[in-house]
Amino acid sequence: MRNIITIVFLIAFTMGYAQRQYKRADNLFERMEYIEAAAAYEAIIQNGDRSSDILKKAGDAHYFNTNMEAAHRWYDMLVSEYPDQVEAEYIFRYAHALQGVGDNRSAKRWMKKFAKHADDNDLRSKEFAQDKISLNDILDLEPQFVLRNLSINTKFSDFGPMFYNEKLVYSSAADTSNYTTRRYHWNQQPFLNLLVGNLNASRTDATFEAEFSKELNSKYHEATVSFSPDMRKLYFTRNNYDKRLGRDEDGVNHLKLYSADIIEENGEIEWINIIELPFNSDEYSVGHPSVSPDGKKLYFVSDMPGSIGATDIFVVDILGDNQYTQPKNLGAQINTYGREMFPYITEKALYFASDGHLGLGGLDVFESNYTYAFDTPINLGAPLNSNLDDFGFIIKEKENKGFVCSNRKSGKGDDDIYSFERFPVEKCIQTLNGNIRSAKTGDPISGGTVSLYSNKGDKVEEVETNSNGEYVFASEPECGKTYKIEAGKSGFKTKNENVSISKNAGKTTVPITLESINELIVEEKGILKIKIGIVYFDLGKHKIRNDAAIELDSIVFLMQEYPNMTIKIESHTDSRAPDNYNLKLSDNRAKATRDYIISKGIDAKRIESAVGYGETRLINECQNEVPCPEIRHQQNRRSEFIIVQL
Repeated sequence: MRNIITIVFLIAFTMGYAQRQYKRADNLFERMEYIEAAAAYEAIIQNGDRSSDILKKAGDAHYFNTNMEAAHRWYDMLVSEYPDQVEAEYIFRYAHALQGVGDNRSAKRWMKKFAKHADDNDLRSKEFAQDKISLNDILDLEPQFVLRNLSINTKFSDFGPMFYNEKLVYSSAADTSNYTTRRYHWNQQPFLNLLVGNLNASRTDATFEAEFSKELNSKYHEATVSFSPDMRKLYFTRNNYDKRLGRDEDGVNHLKLYSADIIEENGEIEWINIIELPFNSDEYSVGHPSVSPDGKKLYFVSDMPGSIGATDIFVVDILGDNQYTQPKNLGAQINTYGREMFPYITEKALYFASDGHLGLGGLDVFESNYTYAFDTPINLGAPLNSNLDDFGFIIKEKENKGFVCSNRKSGKGDDDIYSFERFPVEKCIQTLNGNIRSAKTGDPISGGTVSLYSNKGDKVEEVETNSNGEYVFASEPECGKTYKIEAGKSGFKTKNENVSISKNAGKTTVPITLESINELIVEEKGILKIKIGIVYFDLGKHKIRNDAAIELDSIVFLMQEYPNMTIKIESHTDSRAPDNYNLKLSDNRAKATRDYIISKGIDAKRIESAVGYGETRLINECQNEVPCPEIRHQQNRRSEFIIVQL
């Protein structure tokens, strides 16, 4: 009995210890103390728990700290041991981890798998399906940037640059303040402070000058700033902090945005009126500000309610006196189910970092040009982007110079700041045009509809052909891309043509021929007609002869085949005989033709009119008193069946 009690006690103690291990690891993760959380989860794995839940958490602890090699190790074990139980989100993270270790081939395969497994509402699934743009497209982008690591970088995290007159304000965990002995549990580095550096004349390097502001820096984090156009007001990111760190009900300390005003006395600068922005909350984070060039809007990042993904970019109008409009999400054109961060707005574009749009791994920098709305974001490619995190992009567009941050392995420490010079790739301009003709007659088809589709299937533009059957798209197709052209018109079979646009600037012309839906249907000078043999009448008569009935029966069969077809009947004579006589004769023949078709079971409503025009619509020069051979007169003696509706 004593042994049994001892065994039960040991089991209870072991279970209690294990539960405490799990709880401690989860608490560390929830507080975003990722390095310690990773170690705790790995200890649990070493003790024999290789459940999918623990493998996910171990991978996540490294993933959210951008240690892609370690994240890849645990995610790889997860997908190997639980291939049928891995949710789409972990397929996504595994693909990113593969990019982080440089295995782009495998990453492409897992991106496609993610696209198949993701929720239909997850916009990343369309992005990563690679119908629109593939990883190879990004890898093949012509380089636009030359990067240089700055002198101010340290072994710690240095990031978040912002222009400040001829200086550079940035965030750093370097040992420069009174609080350097304090460590931040996320990455075991000192807390971040705002520093200022001197830019050289060419804006390609910076040297450390001093702590930016003793009024702004606290014993916790301060990072990412933005200035009003007149440099009199500052917005910056800080921990939720008032005497002590504030936490939500789960124990998480969120970020908040603050503003401050500048005063100058005797050449000394002081930042005053340090206040929270009114849309902050203890329950979610708000940070990474960017003020528009006109000073009227403030862009920022948040995971507040209404977010599409992990973090989204929002905007508010700046009303003055610490008053702002309600935050507005920039929407699915910019934001994804992933992370959108570090916005920087200029007069013509929004630059931001994202791991939700297709990229090279981790966070990549994207550019979205702006006119009346934001355009589809474009990945700025290597070497600006790498297989790890690239973010914090700022630029003087007139100079094509700026700064970007990255934790790529070639840096000095954790996050480094790089200067860059941009050499924009000359835009490849292509135009796309062509013509449509009847396959039977070769005549141009006017009023036809021509639609342009991307290789993803999205309609880009729709135009109509002119009187010569010509079309031209206003949209400029992308060089080197494949498109589909769809052409059609009532009475003709719709035709699709795939077209590959040259990689060089120029013009692509695509002629298209359309087959009639029936060999009797033709187009003449833009008018759709039923073309049958000559309908003969006895001289001066309008009775339908047997040979004429055979031709008219073809029209009856055609109208039975197309029950929505409506026609007009027009009869014409040559110029011989008096004008009034010809007019009456042709009208009698038109109506006799109509009556015959109706007698064969065609609803009278489907014949819109039956009119004779006599010699008023001759198709050649054989008018009164003009000598012409019989064959020329015969051309004018005709019956026409015009299709009004098909």
